[in-house]
Amino acid sequence: MRRFLVVLLAVVGLLAPTVGSAAATEGGDGPPEQWRSYWVDAFNPGIYTPEQVSTLIDDALAVNANALIVQTARRYDCFCNRAVYPRTDAAVAPAPYDPLDEVIAQAHAAGLEVHAWVNVNTMWNSATPPSSPEHVFNQHGPTAQGADRWLNRKVDGTELVGANAYVDPGHPDAVAYIVSAIQSIVREYDVDGINLDYIRYPDGSAQTTHSDWGYNAVSVARFQRATGRTDVPAPADEQWSDWRRDQVTNLVRRIYLGIWEVDPTARLSMDAITYGYGPQSVGGWESTRTYAEVLQDWAGWLDEGIMDTVVTMNYKRNWNVDQARMFAEWSEFLADAQGERQAVNGPALYLNSVADSVSQVRQALAETPAGNTAAGWSGYSYANPSLDVATAGAAAERRRLAEALTTGEDALFAERAAVPEMEWKSRPTEGHVTGELTLRDGTPLDGAEVTLTPVGGRGEPVSGRADGTGWFGFAHLDPGRYVARVDLPDGVVGVPLSTVRVRRGAIAEAHFPPFVARP
Repeated sequence: MRRFLVVLLAVVGLLAPTVGSAAATEGGDGPPEQWRSYWVDAFNPGIYTPEQVSTLIDDALAVNANALIVQTARRYDCFCNRAVYPRTDAAVAPAPYDPLDEVIAQAHAAGLEVHAWVNVNTMWNSATPPSSPEHVFNQHGPTAQGADRWLNRKVDGTELVGANAYVDPGHPDAVAYIVSAIQSIVREYDVDGINLDYIRYPDGSAQTTHSDWGYNAVSVARFQRATGRTDVPAPADEQWSDWRRDQVTNLVRRIYLGIWEVDPTARLSMDAITYGYGPQSVGGWESTRTYAEVLQDWAGWLDEGIMDTVVTMNYKRNWNVDQARMFAEWSEFLADAQGERQAVNGPALYLNSVADSVSQVRQALAETPAGNTAAGWSGYSYANPSLDVATAGAAAERRRLAEALTTGEDALFAERAAVPEMEWKSRPTEGHVTGELTLRDGTPLDGAEVTLTPVGGRGEPVSGRADGTGWFGFAHLDPGRYVARVDLPDGVVGVPLSTVRVRRGAIAEAHFPPFVARP
């Protein structure tokens, strides 16, 4: 589907200039557009008290940042008070203090954007269970049975890696919870966007060419129904890998449209894997560890337009020759792959000296041979701003980094910059379609194919499939009328046709009455 959407956008002339290009960042009346942010993790101080937040804001302004990626939902616990996720047990100031509210208030007053960082598929990571009985680990973790058990599982039956527990993105109930929880943050808080982390399968597979994860019983049963197979697929099974990768993509698409439903201006970003060498050295994108091992197709999400901003976790040591090459390859690929969306280069401050980090910032923002430039920079992390924190201290190293980036004749961040505009959201020219397919008893038509055909021969049909809850969605379609048709499974009857009108910037719903399963 993504190829069709890219071609469609090009044909109707809706492709905007690359946000990070020189043309987009120079000239005009306002400041240049270039994303600059810190990742602010919640495992370290930074947002635990109002005083820490004030220091954070001062430090962000010192480096001429314009955004903060603030960890909000860490392990299905929230550093906030008004979300589906329960409030964290971390040692934050007691209620009514709301860390997210405080960050937003102080950051917005200072002209900084706030993007709520949400860990998607990491359920819990402590031997002590969370205190809230509503927490997903207590409801759907090791004590849950049958379909209530959302734990991801390896092919050998392993569910916990040490104290780390993960959610299987192939479980429909988990997907529905994740989407509703993210929507609750957007609905309840004045965030500028949501940043997804761990939107993938876990690490720790036996080989880098495929994933050993995804063997939750519900997920395997869904795969078997979708394919007609009766075996438990091997980790390297290509059909199984494609199916699992599709589960992550389906989740991203549903989050994207779910956020649009609540606030069409909110940005969806994600933290992208860049393990090993780039596509240039391994035989292309589909041969990278990102695509093959952790089943994360972030380049495809940019193509389809269901990810506004990819923030690559380009964590490499500048002083290591092999890793320096990896950094260069991924920097080039991400700038060229962003297409009509945006890609931000995110180096690891904690692996490098301040001098090496400045060198990486310069390389991260350099123009590629193809003439493209990344949309900006994000440093990981605020808590650990250099390799020398243990000896020099975090505050001192943040000051050194800020000085190196903002002072001097060739300072990269000498002037303030604006967060790049998302023209596809600020001035939308396309619309979207969603819908739900169920039987009369509420059973979802999992995997049923839906085809949208433009009325009047305005373009080619586009197809997709319902997820495990029966939900389906199409993003960024040319406005106009469409006929939606469902390819009903054997034994299911009903009206398989619906008409829908797509309007710019809006989500249209394709209505299908519940279907009936023949006895």
